[in-house]
Amino acid sequence: MNLQQNLPMSMPGEPEAVMLLMGVLHTAQHSVAAITQQLVAEFGLVRAATDAVPFKLTTYYQPEMGAGLTRWYCVFRTLVPPGELASIKLRTNAIEHASAVDGRRTLNLDPGLLTAHSLILASCKNFSHRIYVRDGIYAEVTLIVKGAQFDVLPWTYPDYRQAQVRAFFDEQRAAYLQERRAARRGI
Repeated sequence: MNLQQNLPMSMPGEPEAVMLLMGVLHTAQHSVAAITQQLVAEFGLVRAATDAVPFKLTTYYQPEMGAGLTRWYCVFRTLVPPGELASIKLRTNAIEHASAVDGRRTLNLDPGLLTAHSLILASCKNFSHRIYVRDGIYAEVTLIVKGAQFDVLPWTYPDYRQAQVRAFFDEQRAAYLQERRAARRGI
């Protein structure tokens, strides 16, 4: 007997909207307030943000952006359809390009999606663990949920591995899940 004959056929459907997040890395010529204002104009109100801290985990960005970089993260109030990730990445690329000086970035925006199960980042670079989305944009599952907390993967960037960064995203995920439950109950 073929057991698969008794299984219902899965049907494609639209996924639930998810939280838009942004990893922000910038030079001293930008202030957190000015960047936040620009992000709000582009993506809507910020729900929560981490403190801005000196970025000292790697020198990867120094040849282009110089030393003395600042790193922080935020999530937005308005939920987005997951299928919009490529469009959002193209918009952040335009913001980066507009703020460049002599062809060198002074601002690096890493948009991503915070879902019930994972944290996904957009990238313009292909690699073995990335999936092509469209228009030159790839998606990468950067963190996955184990139990009730985000956990790292072998390719997770050093800054997303930090306990305080994962704790921030754990808090935001908990708020997202609570709001989803409330919406389903009609509260």
